[in-house]
Amino acid sequence: MTHYQLAVLDMAGTTVTDDGLVVEAFTRAIGAVGVEIGSADFERKLAYVHDTMGESKITVFRALLDGDEERAQAANLAFEAAYADLVAQGRCAPIDGAEDAIRALRAAGVKVALTTGFGRPTQDAILAALGWTDLADLTLCPADAGRGRPYPDMVLTAVLRLGVEDLRAVAVVGDTAFDVLTGLRSGASIAAGVLTGAHERAALAAAGATHVLGSIRDLPALLQG
Repeated sequence: MTHYQLAVLDMAGTTVTDDGLVVEAFTRAIGAVGVEIGSADFERKLAYVHDTMGESKITVFRALLDGDEERAQAANLAFEAAYADLVAQGRCAPIDGAEDAIRALRAAGVKVALTTGFGRPTQDAILAALGWTDLADLTLCPADAGRGRPYPDMVLTAVLRLGVEDLRAVAVVGDTAFDVLTGLRSGASIAAGVLTGAHERAALAAAGATHVLGSIRDLPALLQG
């Protein structure tokens, strides 16, 4: 794995199980800003959330609420609070083999950055719940980098902070088309999708994934090749 210097890995759906938590937190959040749960409007908004999995959550709420910044910020805060509550209830677990894969990458000299579309408080709550606070070399949320997915900012921030010499030595991995697009836009040589989260093989391939992996467990072997 000496060719690769950095692996930028998504969290929910890629290294951390989702198990419906995003949808549940979204349902609470959108109800908090006056959208009737179960209404046609709610169902349209829920479909949009599915389609944009992986994107920065505040960006999603801005789109859903027609650019109303006050309502978008309120919905985002409600979403973060709901997700943190679900994590606190113990409804957060690693993808099988994810921790071993991350440790294998680092042991082979590949730095690891964990990224998310959530805010920093939620990301920190997930890391603490899993005992992953010190697992990766770096953790990033959209606010740390400027913009979230599908922009390349988090990947490029990881490259700069971790002293990576060449973008071609970077692998970006996630479970959504937005993760793939982020990797492609950053110039990483690997922009891989995994089949443990939101999007299926066809969506990942259509986004231009360089590889589609069954799980993050397959990444160390890919980088060795």
